[in-house]
Amino acid sequence: MAPLTRSRSYNFVPQPHAALYYSQRATKGGFLIGEASGVSNTAQGYPNTPGIWTREQVEAWKPIVNKVHEKGGIFFCQLWHAGRVSNYGYQPEGKPPISCTNKPIRKDIDNNDAAAANKYPPPRRLSTNEIPTIVNDFKVAAKNALEAGFDGVEIHGANRYLLDQFLKDKVNDRDDEYGGNIENRCRFPLQVVKAIADEIGADKVGVRLSPFADYNDCEDSNPQVLGIYMAESLNQLGILYCHMIEPRMVKELNKSDTTKWSLMPIRKVFKGTFIVARGYDKCEGNDAIANGDTDLVAYVLILRSF
Repeated sequence: MAPLTRSRSYNFVPQPHAALYYSQRATKGGFLIGEASGVSNTAQGYPNTPGIWTREQVEAWKPIVNKVHEKGGIFFCQLWHAGRVSNYGYQPEGKPPISCTNKPIRKDIDNNDAAAANKYPPPRRLSTNEIPTIVNDFKVAAKNALEAGFDGVEIHGANRYLLDQFLKDKVNDRDDEYGGNIENRCRFPLQVVKAIADEIGADKVGVRLSPFADYNDCEDSNPQVLGIYMAESLNQLGILYCHMIEPRMVKELNKSDTTKWSLMPIRKVFKGTFIVARGYDKCEGNDAIANGDTDLVAYVLILRSF
């Protein structure tokens, strides 16, 4: 199951009803990726999203994870920092959200200029000496996730959030060792992955990436090269899986395929388990696995009552 933002974790603490939500979707041997969970008090960007940085949050996750395990499911916690996709109301002391840049988001996910200006104020550019602190926040959050009972963690490096902001050359305008060429832009996300792998074991670590996406004007000029570089780098760290979002755009009742980009070059490079997401139905997913395009397919699992 793909990670899905629920916005039901009041005061950023997971609630008891989440145990029912996740256990309903758990099956023996089934793999669930939890909703994005903030790694620190600067990580939040939406109302009522959960965290994994406090003792209260860790304790609240434990019975939820237990319910999934009772059904025989495998459960990973997705670690997240929103970066500039936030505003003063979600930040400690009402300060600006942090990012690789001080450039505000010009267009929101629906390409609405006015909405973006209202929702996302200018962020604060992280200084070089602050970055190790954020790396440590991710590492501590990963340790907390395992203490809460999760089987591993997925590092959210996709969908316009903090790590993705560093990766993409149309957002990252730094001139230090964390900006400029592809090696520099990937340095911080890879430091996060290495720190977590060293802390909890690379066999318990996955990474989600979306090099082709341009949400909130978080875009790269050569996403294929970016995806391949990250896949090669993740190989060196020996992580369990890479979770890639397809370049096609899929909305309800509408699917727009692209012939310009493909995940296959990245698939061929990455040596661990490869997971694809975005708009697969059952037949398409089975075909993708049968054709060797991927090892696993992530689905959005929504239960409806009629």
